[in-house]
Amino acid sequence: MELLFITSTRIGDAVLSTGLLDHLIATETAAGRPAPRVTVAVGAPAAPLFAGVPGLVRVLPIVKRPRAGHWRDLWRATIGTRWDLVVDLRGSAIAWLLRARHRRVLSRHEDGRHKLYELARTLDLDPPPAPRIWTRPEDHAAALAAFPEGSQPILALAPAANWVGKQWPAERFAELVGRLAGPGGVMAGARVAVIAAHHERPQAEPALAAARAAGLEAPDIIGTLPLLGVQALLERAALFIGNDSGLMHMAAAAGAPTLGLFGPTPDELYAPWGAHCRVVRGAGFLESFPENYDWENSPSLMDKLSVDAAEAAACDLWTGFKEAAS
Repeated sequence: MELLFITSTRIGDAVLSTGLLDHLIATETAAGRPAPRVTVAVGAPAAPLFAGVPGLVRVLPIVKRPRAGHWRDLWRATIGTRWDLVVDLRGSAIAWLLRARHRRVLSRHEDGRHKLYELARTLDLDPPPAPRIWTRPEDHAAALAAFPEGSQPILALAPAANWVGKQWPAERFAELVGRLAGPGGVMAGARVAVIAAHHERPQAEPALAAARAAGLEAPDIIGTLPLLGVQALLERAALFIGNDSGLMHMAAAAGAPTLGLFGPTPDELYAPWGAHCRVVRGAGFLESFPENYDWENSPSLMDKLSVDAAEAAACDLWTGFKEAAS
């Protein structure tokens, strides 16, 4: 089976789509057929997430170009194959321009439920399959080299997001580290993994500094790990706390207890997905943004989420997970 899977540019949206790909692969193998030969077309930022997909033939990064040139690039890269199935989660016309036995194209229609339900309708699935990211031995080796094994659990933090309005103030992340992992905290003595890209260091460094000031083990891994190395590390995390971001969805897909911090974005659509996932939010959800809203330089819209509220939610998630596991 030749499968072309077209998915999103943003990391978070791409992660949410992986459950559909997992379903298609599992359906073939459960029927005793060979795993599909998978080609993934995905926005360049999220492309590394798919390197471990079973049966992967190639990943085609979609790099946006003027006048829809990126779609012409994709057509040229895929027109030579006769596809058994094309799944297009971008809702484009590309599926209809390729030779394919079957086509499934996303129809955008929000009904107030989680975004996964919209994606799952493309394959007529309800409930939606959970996201799944495939990691490889080399990804785990990279994660272990950056953040070695230890006797204490890992508290993973992701203080950044793809725009400033979604970022909880850095100093509140720093305070939360001490409350949770410092003396008397619910995760006292935990090792702290502050996860961020190199350019996000200003937002991430206060939490790292706070962990070290509290005497906690906190290797500086900011900007050091490839995306699947980050995923391998998240699979070892005892608790993850982060803004509404791709890393939040990666943590949930890794099976880590995940607390998502929300403010201006709708958690009913984008909450982390899983049995051990929770959200906490302050006031400030925006139905729409001002016409001249400055996405890059706006202040945080998360200031109404208190450290007390985040700490209470984290403690509740952590203790509930431990009770369920015992």
